Amino acid sequence: MTLPSGDTLRARIRHWMPILTAYAQRHWKWLTFLIWVIIAVSMVVTRWAAIHWLVLSDTDDNIRYVQVKDWLAGQGWYDLRQYRLDPPGGANIHWSRLVDIPIAGLILFFRAFVDQGLADRLACGIAPLLPLLLLMLSLGFIGRRLAGPNGWFLAVLGPLAAQMALGMYAPMRIDHHGWQLALAVTTLAGVIDTNRVRGGLIAGISSALSIAIGMEMIVYLAAGGALIALRWVFRPGAERRMLPYGLSLAGATSILYLLFASYANRAMVCDALSPIWVAVFGAAGAGMVILSIAPLRGWPVRMAAGAVVGGAVAVFFWLNWPQCLTPYQISPELQRLWLANIREAKPITVQAQSMVVPLMAVPVAGLIGLFWALWDARRDTERLWAWATVGLMMVFSTALLFWQLRAGPAAQLLAIPPAAWAAHRLVAAILTGKRRVKIAAGAGVALLAAIAFAYPLYPQIVTLWQAATGTKPKPWRPSAIARTDNIKKANGRCRTLPALAVLDQLPPATIFTLVDLGPRLIATTHHSALAGPYHRNGATILDIHHAFDGPTRDFRAIAAKHHATYLLVCPWFPEGTIYQSRSPGGFYADLMRDKRPDWLIPVKLETAMTLPYQLYRIDYSAPDGKKVAQQR
Repeated sequence: MTLPSGDTLRARIRHWMPILTAYAQRHWKWLTFLIWVIIAVSMVVTRWAAIHWLVLSDTDDNIRYVQVKDWLAGQGWYDLRQYRLDPPGGANIHWSRLVDIPIAGLILFFRAFVDQGLADRLACGIAPLLPLLLLMLSLGFIGRRLAGPNGWFLAVLGPLAAQMALGMYAPMRIDHHGWQLALAVTTLAGVIDTNRVRGGLIAGISSALSIAIGMEMIVYLAAGGALIALRWVFRPGAERRMLPYGLSLAGATSILYLLFASYANRAMVCDALSPIWVAVFGAAGAGMVILSIAPLRGWPVRMAAGAVVGGAVAVFFWLNWPQCLTPYQISPELQRLWLANIREAKPITVQAQSMVVPLMAVPVAGLIGLFWALWDARRDTERLWAWATVGLMMVFSTALLFWQLRAGPAAQLLAIPPAAWAAHRLVAAILTGKRRVKIAAGAGVALLAAIAFAYPLYPQIVTLWQAATGTKPKPWRPSAIARTDNIKKANGRCRTLPALAVLDQLPPATIFTLVDLGPRLIATTHHSALAGPYHRNGATILDIHHAFDGPTRDFRAIAAKHHATYLLVCPWFPEGTIYQSRSPGGFYADLMRDKRPDWLIPVKLETAMTLPYQLYRIDYSAPDGKKVAQQR
């Protein structure tokens, strides 16, 4: 067989490249779907062990799973109380059924072919990948809008470099954050769509869907609406986007409230879609509609009219519901004892360097691409407006990192469009430019790749830097190493399905355990717990903190208040270390020092494995007695 010569090969490439490029431009959505299938299959395969063992590591994932199972078992559509948290009254969960629908649909589908346990696992493994497709399509649309017909490809692949954001779409990550992030990017796609009517409808409906799921992304959605209004002020014809946006935002929010608002969310609550937000978004949408049809000419007049309408909506909101200006309506004590210890609620400035560098890699690459793109579009007004819109959203989301770490995934995803645009321009220069241009573009690609993929490369970069400079890493004390290792092991082992399933040897009961272990306990056993990390149940969370922080003599009264039969503690569990350090003389610290009162009776379970937790039956009939040493 004779291989083609170099000239022949180049000729064939020149012949087929325009054909393939034209095909990709016409069918980019289907090609994105195929790429998503490949990514989804690879993620399911690599995470199969987690699927098999039902590793729902986040508390929200566990509660979502229990909520879906309860709904399929007959719990009402509008009844979202979790009756296995703090029974018999249950815990008030502020979510909606919207995210439950695809999970429940997958469970019912797979139950037609496999047993119930495997069906549940497969559904939890596949459900998080569905919003990933929406995210990739939205990024591809933005890439085509900003970089031309071929700009979709690198934008679609962008989430692979955003590791924190990609984790929201990993199998078993069934919580609502993946959907909200995807809908935020879809809103951005609508804001910059050249088809203004379509863009307004997409931005309004996707914003309403995100609000119906939860209020976590409301600041991003408000920023998107503000940019639509700002574009109306300065750009003639922008009312053709703002009018359908206002109508669809107000209309869809009202419809989704009727369809999904739970019984509890029909009250005047701030943390979910409620009558408050129906009124606020209705007023905002009506104001946008009035401004869109009003015969206002000139940007100063529009600016003044917009300020009057926006100010009226803000005053209406502030006069009626000023409490909603704060993200959580919780007591100062709950803020101090509980919320202040949640890592994702802290700013990026107090996080470890090993987290900050990988997290900021994609936003830094996006910032470089943004400056270049703004310069490139300086003579094209429409493209400049689009880039300014994307840039403001990206900078805003990155700035929120200095408020809370939970803004990290959004900051990474909103930085993908400018980073992908810059990579697209560099690749095009390598393929079509002259020799010097190719060399410069190659160096640029290497720089962007090094920044964007800093997450997997970070340890190697640190090692190389230490070798080049002769510096040595700061030595860890042996006690610190052991402490960190123990915490990691406990955080993993105490949540495992095999360890917790052993508890089903006991009749169903209420188990007093750590706040962060409660959701996992009810997801994997038939038992009930007291609380999960949800702010509406602050009184019960405080009771748990008071019980573990306080003296031993006070524990039984608190446990009896919540009808607890057993006590389960996990040595070295992260939450427990807080009680130990904060209250060294408290009940939890005494247990960890092998001092237990005689009214705590150790419970033996039949198992061949070494259980990572300690389980006690609470004897309410025994006198206070004394503390006895426990031999482990």
